[in-house]
Amino acid sequence: MVSPPTNPLRTFAFHLVAPSLLAASLLSGCVSAPAHYTATQRPVAQYAPAYQPRLSTNQCLINLGQTQANFTPLPDQSFGAGCSTINTVKLTWLRGDDAHLQLANMGPVTCSLAAAMEGWARFAVDRAARQILGSPLARIDTFGSYNCRNIAGSDHRSGHATANAVDIAAFVLADGHRIPIKTKWSEGTPAEQNFLRIIRTSACRRFTEVLTPEYNAAHQDHFHLEVGTPHPFCH
Repeated sequence: MVSPPTNPLRTFAFHLVAPSLLAASLLSGCVSAPAHYTATQRPVAQYAPAYQPRLSTNQCLINLGQTQANFTPLPDQSFGAGCSTINTVKLTWLRGDDAHLQLANMGPVTCSLAAAMEGWARFAVDRAARQILGSPLARIDTFGSYNCRNIAGSDHRSGHATANAVDIAAFVLADGHRIPIKTKWSEGTPAEQNFLRIIRTSACRRFTEVLTPEYNAAHQDHFHLEVGTPHPFCH
């Protein structure tokens, strides 16, 4: 397991990456809130630095380790028929501004997807929850990530078939308040609906494909977040 401050993955990666590349990764990958912000003053959503894709696997893993996320690199596997888990990790929790952000029902995700999730969960979801709902984020509930299947209603493989997508079902705050997308997107309080739309907007900056209840009935109960698609799409 990778857990700060002792990080065997970081030690492993230091030997693989040239010093100049490592220095660049540390500068670009370190994500932390400015010291002068308090828990209620930290900027949210549109002010957060968006995750930059197209990193090598080693650099992505180093950057992910710098965020203090807890994860385990997984062996590459190809299952045929367009399904694989290549360059994936098992995420246990992400780092918020002040606490760990737990993840429920997560399977393998590519490092690129994990990195995008880390920035979104911390800089958008956690901070929006504090500012709009008055309590920090404690856990993100998902419907899973890797799944060897097609896009619903098509003969094309889903991003889930390569662990490049995750379906977000609900958010649980530290005060016990649970916000399921299925019921709160259209029927939640004004604050809950505002929260969900703020974090959707932020997701559109960090993932290449974001599908919400506004897209179609198949997504009425979750956010589909994906990386690696050739053309960004947000609905």
